[in-house]
Amino acid sequence: MTTQSPTTPRPVRGPRLRQTRPTSPRRAHRGSRPRRSPLLTVLTGIVLVYSLLPLAWLLINATKTQGDLFTSFGLWFGDSFALFSNIAATLSYDDGIFLRWFANTVLYVVLGAGGATALAVAGGYGLAKFDFPGKRGVFAVVIGAVAVPGTALAVPTFLMFSQMGLTNTPWSVIIPSLISPFGLYLMWTFAAEAIPGELLEAARVDGASELRTFVQICLPLLAPGIVTVLLFTMVATWNNYFLPLIMLKNPDWYPLTLGLNAWNAQAATAGGEAIFNLVITGSVLTIVPLVIAFLFLQRYWQSGLAAGSVKE
Repeated sequence: MTTQSPTTPRPVRGPRLRQTRPTSPRRAHRGSRPRRSPLLTVLTGIVLVYSLLPLAWLLINATKTQGDLFTSFGLWFGDSFALFSNIAATLSYDDGIFLRWFANTVLYVVLGAGGATALAVAGGYGLAKFDFPGKRGVFAVVIGAVAVPGTALAVPTFLMFSQMGLTNTPWSVIIPSLISPFGLYLMWTFAAEAIPGELLEAARVDGASELRTFVQICLPLLAPGIVTVLLFTMVATWNNYFLPLIMLKNPDWYPLTLGLNAWNAQAATAGGEAIFNLVITGSVLTIVPLVIAFLFLQRYWQSGLAAGSVKE
Protein backbone atom coordinates (compact mmCIF):
# COMPACT_ATOMS: atom_id res chain seq x y z
CA MET A 1 0.00 0.00 0.00
CA THR A 2 1.55 3.17 -1.15
CA THR A 3 1.27 6.33 0.77
CA GLN A 4 1.21 9.64 -0.99
CA SER A 5 3.60 12.18 0.32
CA PRO A 6 1.93 15.35 1.36
CA THR A 7 2.30 17.96 -1.28
CA THR A 8 3.84 21.22 -0.25
CA PRO A 9 1.36 24.03 -0.82
CA ARG A 10 2.49 26.58 -3.30
CA PRO A 11 2.84 30.06 -1.94
CA VAL A 12 0.17 32.37 -3.12
CA ARG A 13 1.73 35.18 -5.01
CA GLY A 14 0.12 38.52 -4.76
CA PRO A 15 0.16 41.17 -7.40
CA ARG A 16 3.62 42.19 -8.29
CA LEU A 17 4.38 45.60 -7.00
CA ARG A 18 6.12 47.98 -9.28
CA GLN A 19 9.12 49.56 -7.75
CA THR A 20 9.27 53.27 -8.16
CA ARG A 21 12.39 55.25 -7.94
CA PRO A 22 12.53 57.70 -5.11
CA THR A 23 11.98 61.18 -6.32
CA SER A 24 15.03 63.27 -5.93
CA PRO A 25 14.72 66.35 -3.74
CA ARG A 26 15.66 68.46 -6.72
CA ARG A 27 12.73 67.13 -8.77
CA ALA A 28 10.30 67.53 -5.88
CA HIS A 29 11.46 71.09 -5.41
CA ARG A 30 11.00 71.80 -9.08
CA GLY A 31 7.48 70.41 -9.03
CA SER A 32 6.48 72.48 -6.01
CA ARG A 33 7.61 75.76 -7.48
CA PRO A 34 4.77 78.18 -8.13
CA ARG A 35 4.17 79.13 -11.72
CA ARG A 36 5.35 82.55 -12.71
CA SER A 37 3.06 84.90 -14.55
CA PRO A 38 4.83 87.58 -16.59
CA LEU A 39 1.63 89.61 -16.87
CA LEU A 40 1.09 89.59 -13.11
CA THR A 41 4.73 90.55 -12.56
CA VAL A 42 4.40 93.51 -14.93
CA LEU A 43 1.16 94.68 -13.32
CA THR A 44 2.68 94.41 -9.84
CA GLY A 45 5.69 96.42 -10.99
CA ILE A 46 3.45 99.13 -12.42
CA VAL A 47 1.50 99.37 -9.15
CA LEU A 48 4.76 99.48 -7.17
CA VAL A 49 6.16 102.30 -9.31
CA TYR A 50 2.86 104.17 -9.15
CA SER A 51 2.90 103.93 -5.34
CA LEU A 52 6.56 104.75 -4.72
CA LEU A 53 7.10 107.44 -7.35
CA PRO A 54 5.22 110.23 -5.48
CA LEU A 55 7.01 109.28 -2.26
CA ALA A 56 10.40 109.39 -4.00
CA TRP A 57 9.54 112.77 -5.53
CA LEU A 58 8.54 114.09 -2.11
CA LEU A 59 11.70 112.89 -0.37
CA ILE A 60 14.00 114.21 -3.10
CA ASN A 61 12.40 117.63 -3.30
CA ALA A 62 12.41 118.02 0.48
CA THR A 63 16.20 118.35 0.19
CA LYS A 64 16.01 121.34 -2.19
CA THR A 65 15.85 125.05 -1.60
CA GLN A 66 13.11 127.24 -2.99
CA GLY A 67 15.23 128.13 -6.01
CA ASP A 68 16.32 124.55 -6.74
CA LEU A 69 12.69 123.44 -6.97
CA PHE A 70 12.31 125.38 -10.22
CA THR A 71 15.81 124.94 -11.68
CA SER A 72 16.43 121.21 -11.19
CA PHE A 73 14.86 117.98 -12.37
CA GLY A 74 12.00 116.83 -10.15
CA LEU A 75 13.33 113.31 -9.58
CA TRP A 76 16.92 114.31 -8.88
CA PHE A 77 18.71 116.33 -6.22
CA GLY A 78 19.54 120.01 -6.49
CA ASP A 79 22.82 121.84 -6.13
CA SER A 80 22.59 122.02 -2.33
CA PHE A 81 21.33 119.60 0.32
CA ALA A 82 18.88 121.69 2.36
CA LEU A 83 16.84 119.03 4.17
CA PHE A 84 17.82 119.98 7.70
CA SER A 85 17.52 123.70 7.06
CA ASN A 86 14.07 123.11 5.53
CA ILE A 87 13.00 121.15 8.61
CA ALA A 88 14.19 123.91 10.92
CA ALA A 89 12.44 126.55 8.82
CA THR A 90 9.22 124.51 8.73
CA LEU A 91 9.12 124.12 12.50
CA SER A 92 9.87 127.81 13.15
CA TYR A 93 7.85 129.48 10.37
CA ASP A 94 5.00 131.76 11.52
CA ASP A 95 5.89 131.38 15.21
CA GLY A 96 5.96 127.59 15.00
CA ILE A 97 2.38 127.17 13.80
CA PHE A 98 3.33 123.81 12.26
CA LEU A 99 3.86 122.35 15.74
CA ARG A 100 0.41 123.62 16.75
CA TRP A 101 -1.13 121.93 13.72
CA PHE A 102 0.75 118.74 14.55
CA ALA A 103 -0.58 118.81 18.12
CA ASN A 104 -4.12 119.40 16.81
CA THR A 105 -3.82 116.41 14.50
CA VAL A 106 -2.58 114.21 17.34
CA LEU A 107 -5.53 115.40 19.46
CA TYR A 108 -8.02 114.54 16.72
CA VAL A 109 -6.43 111.13 16.21
CA VAL A 110 -6.26 110.21 19.90
CA LEU A 111 -9.83 111.27 20.72
CA GLY A 112 -11.45 110.66 17.33
CA ALA A 113 -9.72 107.52 16.06
CA GLY A 114 -9.26 106.11 19.56
CA GLY A 115 -12.91 106.67 20.40
CA ALA A 116 -14.04 105.23 17.06
CA THR A 117 -11.96 102.10 17.69
CA ALA A 118 -13.37 101.67 21.21
CA LEU A 119 -16.95 102.05 19.98
CA ALA A 120 -16.34 99.68 17.07
CA VAL A 121 -14.87 97.03 19.38
CA ALA A 122 -17.71 97.23 21.88
CA GLY A 123 -20.41 97.39 19.22
CA GLY A 124 -18.90 94.66 17.06
CA TYR A 125 -18.55 92.30 20.03
CA GLY A 126 -22.13 92.91 21.12
CA LEU A 127 -23.54 92.39 17.65
CA ALA A 128 -21.50 89.23 17.10
CA LYS A 129 -22.13 87.46 20.42
CA PHE A 130 -25.58 88.60 21.57
CA ASP A 131 -29.01 88.05 20.02
CA PHE A 132 -31.68 90.71 20.28
CA PRO A 133 -34.75 91.80 18.30
CA GLY A 134 -33.91 93.88 15.24
CA LYS A 135 -30.41 92.49 14.76
CA ARG A 136 -30.94 92.03 11.02
CA GLY A 137 -32.12 95.61 10.75
CA VAL A 138 -28.98 96.81 12.49
CA PHE A 139 -26.92 94.76 10.05
CA ALA A 140 -28.67 96.39 7.10
CA VAL A 141 -28.11 99.86 8.57
CA VAL A 142 -24.39 99.18 9.09
CA ILE A 143 -23.94 97.89 5.54
CA GLY A 144 -25.79 100.91 4.18
CA ALA A 145 -23.65 103.27 6.26
CA VAL A 146 -20.49 101.68 4.86
CA ALA A 147 -21.71 102.37 1.34
CA VAL A 148 -22.40 106.07 2.02
CA PRO A 149 -19.32 108.28 1.47
CA GLY A 150 -18.34 110.67 4.21
CA THR A 151 -18.43 113.69 1.90
CA ALA A 152 -22.17 113.16 1.37
CA LEU A 153 -22.77 113.67 5.09
CA ALA A 154 -20.41 116.62 5.53
CA VAL A 155 -22.94 119.36 4.71
CA PRO A 156 -25.78 117.94 6.87
CA THR A 157 -23.27 117.48 9.68
CA PHE A 158 -22.16 121.10 9.33
CA LEU A 159 -25.75 122.36 9.46
CA MET A 160 -26.47 120.27 12.56
CA PHE A 161 -23.31 121.39 14.35
CA SER A 162 -23.92 125.02 13.43
CA GLN A 163 -27.33 124.83 15.11
CA MET A 164 -25.62 123.42 18.20
CA GLY A 165 -22.91 126.09 18.18
CA LEU A 166 -20.05 123.60 17.87
CA THR A 167 -18.54 124.78 14.59
CA ASN A 168 -15.03 126.25 14.68
CA THR A 169 -14.26 124.10 17.71
CA PRO A 170 -12.27 120.85 18.01
CA TRP A 171 -15.50 118.96 18.83
CA SER A 172 -16.78 119.58 15.32
CA VAL A 173 -13.94 117.36 14.06
CA ILE A 174 -13.74 114.88 16.94
CA ILE A 175 -17.42 113.92 17.27
CA PRO A 176 -18.00 112.96 13.59
CA SER A 177 -14.74 110.98 13.68
CA LEU A 178 -16.16 108.75 16.41
CA ILE A 179 -18.46 107.04 13.91
CA SER A 180 -16.77 104.36 11.79
CA PRO A 181 -19.27 102.03 10.08
CA PHE A 182 -16.50 100.11 8.35
CA GLY A 183 -14.67 99.60 11.64
CA LEU A 184 -17.87 98.39 13.28
CA TYR A 185 -18.52 95.91 10.46
CA LEU A 186 -14.92 94.70 10.54
CA MET A 187 -15.02 94.08 14.30
CA TRP A 188 -18.41 92.41 13.95
CA THR A 189 -17.11 89.84 11.47
CA PHE A 190 -13.81 89.43 13.31
CA ALA A 191 -15.41 88.83 16.72
CA ALA A 192 -17.79 86.26 15.24
CA GLU A 193 -14.81 84.16 14.09
CA ALA A 194 -12.20 84.89 16.76
CA ILE A 195 -14.24 84.21 19.92
CA PRO A 196 -15.69 80.70 20.29
CA GLY A 197 -19.13 80.54 21.85
CA GLU A 198 -18.02 77.64 24.06
CA LEU A 199 -15.43 79.90 25.68
CA LEU A 200 -18.08 82.43 26.65
CA GLU A 201 -20.33 79.70 28.02
CA ALA A 202 -17.48 78.33 30.11
CA ALA A 203 -16.76 81.76 31.55
CA ARG A 204 -20.42 82.27 32.42
CA VAL A 205 -20.62 78.87 34.09
CA ASP A 206 -17.62 79.80 36.22
CA GLY A 207 -19.51 82.87 37.42
CA ALA A 208 -17.62 85.57 35.47
CA SER A 209 -19.60 88.69 34.71
CA GLU A 210 -20.08 89.91 31.14
CA LEU A 211 -17.72 92.84 31.68
CA ARG A 212 -15.00 90.64 33.15
CA THR A 213 -15.42 88.13 30.33
CA PHE A 214 -15.09 90.87 27.76
CA VAL A 215 -12.04 92.52 29.35
CA GLN A 216 -10.02 89.50 30.46
CA ILE A 217 -10.96 86.89 27.86
CA CYS A 218 -12.27 88.55 24.71
CA LEU A 219 -10.02 91.60 24.38
CA PRO A 220 -6.79 89.56 24.06
CA LEU A 221 -8.44 87.47 21.33
CA LEU A 222 -9.61 90.64 19.56
CA ALA A 223 -6.18 92.30 19.61
CA PRO A 224 -5.40 91.78 15.88
CA GLY A 225 -8.78 93.16 14.86
CA ILE A 226 -8.45 96.09 17.26
CA VAL A 227 -5.08 97.05 15.79
CA THR A 228 -6.47 96.75 12.26
CA VAL A 229 -9.43 99.02 13.00
CA LEU A 230 -7.14 101.44 14.85
CA LEU A 231 -4.86 101.74 11.81
CA PHE A 232 -7.76 102.38 9.45
CA THR A 233 -9.38 105.00 11.68
CA MET A 234 -6.04 106.62 12.48
CA VAL A 235 -5.13 107.03 8.82
CA ALA A 236 -8.61 108.33 7.98
CA THR A 237 -8.50 110.90 10.81
CA TRP A 238 -4.88 111.90 10.15
CA ASN A 239 -5.59 112.55 6.46
CA ASN A 240 -9.02 114.09 7.05
CA TYR A 241 -9.32 117.27 4.99
CA PHE A 242 -12.86 118.02 3.88
CA LEU A 243 -14.51 117.88 7.31
CA PRO A 244 -12.06 120.34 8.98
CA LEU A 245 -12.28 122.53 5.88
CA ILE A 246 -16.00 123.20 6.34
CA MET A 247 -15.97 123.10 10.15
CA LEU A 248 -12.97 125.25 11.12
CA LYS A 249 -12.16 128.89 10.43
CA ASN A 250 -9.59 129.56 13.12
CA PRO A 251 -6.08 128.54 11.90
CA ASP A 252 -5.13 127.69 15.47
CA TRP A 253 -7.37 124.61 15.27
CA TYR A 254 -6.28 123.47 11.80
CA PRO A 255 -4.94 119.94 11.37
CA LEU A 256 -1.81 119.36 9.30
CA THR A 257 -3.71 118.72 6.08
CA LEU A 258 -5.57 122.03 6.24
CA GLY A 259 -2.55 123.97 7.44
CA LEU A 260 -0.27 122.76 4.65
CA ASN A 261 -2.96 123.60 2.11
CA ALA A 262 -3.11 127.13 3.54
CA TRP A 263 0.67 127.42 3.12
CA ASN A 264 0.42 126.15 -0.43
CA ALA A 265 -2.32 128.69 -1.31
CA GLN A 266 -0.38 131.49 0.29
CA ALA A 267 1.60 132.10 -2.90
CA ALA A 268 -1.60 132.85 -4.85
CA THR A 269 -2.73 135.61 -2.48
CA ALA A 270 -1.84 139.27 -2.89
CA GLY A 271 1.49 139.91 -1.20
CA GLY A 272 1.78 136.27 -0.12
CA GLU A 273 5.12 134.53 0.19
CA ALA A 274 5.82 131.36 -1.81
CA ILE A 275 7.10 128.70 0.57
CA PHE A 276 6.79 125.57 -1.54
CA ASN A 277 9.93 124.07 -0.02
CA LEU A 278 8.33 124.31 3.43
CA VAL A 279 5.10 122.76 2.14
CA ILE A 280 7.01 119.78 0.74
CA THR A 281 9.10 119.39 3.88
CA GLY A 282 5.98 119.63 6.05
CA SER A 283 4.37 116.90 3.95
CA VAL A 284 7.34 114.64 4.63
CA LEU A 285 7.09 115.32 8.36
CA THR A 286 3.36 114.60 8.18
CA ILE A 287 3.73 111.07 6.80
CA VAL A 288 6.55 110.05 9.16
CA PRO A 289 4.22 109.15 12.10
CA LEU A 290 2.02 107.04 9.82
CA VAL A 291 5.02 105.13 8.46
CA ILE A 292 6.28 104.48 11.99
CA ALA A 293 2.84 103.28 13.11
CA PHE A 294 2.56 100.87 10.18
CA LEU A 295 6.06 99.49 10.76
CA PHE A 296 5.42 98.77 14.44
CA LEU A 297 1.89 97.41 14.00
CA GLN A 298 2.36 95.60 10.69
CA ARG A 299 2.29 92.03 12.04
CA TYR A 300 -0.92 92.68 14.00
CA TRP A 301 -2.44 94.33 10.94
CA GLN A 302 -1.63 91.42 8.63
CA SER A 303 -2.91 88.82 11.07
CA GLY A 304 -6.09 90.83 11.51
CA LEU A 305 -6.76 90.95 7.78
CA ALA A 306 -6.11 87.20 7.41
CA ALA A 307 -8.29 86.18 10.34
CA GLY A 308 -11.10 83.84 9.34
CA SER A 309 -9.59 83.11 5.91
CA VAL A 310 -8.55 79.57 6.95
CA LYS A 311 -10.91 77.18 8.68
CA GLU A 312 -9.67 74.18 10.60
